Amino acid sequence: MVFLCSAHRSHVLTHAQCGPAAVAWTPKFVHVRAMTGQNAMRSDIRHKPIAAAVGEQAPLKLEQFLPYQLNVVATLVSQALSRVYARRYRIGIPEWRVLVTLGQFGVMTGKAIGAHTHMHKTKVSRAVAFLERRKLIARRINRADMRESFLSLTAAGRATYEELAPDALDFARRLTDILTPNDREAFHRALQQITARSAELVAEAIKQDGAGMGEM
Repeated sequence: MVFLCSAHRSHVLTHAQCGPAAVAWTPKFVHVRAMTGQNAMRSDIRHKPIAAAVGEQAPLKLEQFLPYQLNVVATLVSQALSRVYARRYRIGIPEWRVLVTLGQFGVMTGKAIGAHTHMHKTKVSRAVAFLERRKLIARRINRADMRESFLSLTAAGRATYEELAPDALDFARRLTDILTPNDREAFHRALQQITARSAELVAEAIKQDGAGMGEM
């Protein structure tokens, strides 16, 4: 029989070296550890009904909290949609938003793109730089304000936009085809109202605190 010392678990030692705190190492030792893990699992299972009961009494439930629900939907939709363009065009979500915005409006400044897409200026700047390297957008200095530039799609960028548009529209159709026409109209109407109300709340928060609000 050999012994393991708590201070030297990586070494096999004698009883004299470890002293009375040593743990006997036998074939049953592994079994004891395994049983300990099983006991922990059984304990966790026993406590789940208690946790569920406590959760039902909680005043705030995350999965029923509308801001959190909207955030989850936005994340899942972005993940699913990104697969439409990430594999084929090798662009991410910020680049996708900049590309589509320029495809929609033609010529814009980076600041205007940020306002339209609700992206931070740093994220917009990085996306613009990436698309420039890919020769998908072009930059023209604003002579009235040398600190900013006008951005537009190149011929290759316009071709990419027109090629991905049908796939994106098809994705949007498949996303909502589970809804009836009446439910779809009600959903879009409610979404517009919630978006407008959210903008009002952001403006109120900025006015009160002088800072924006983070994710829920």
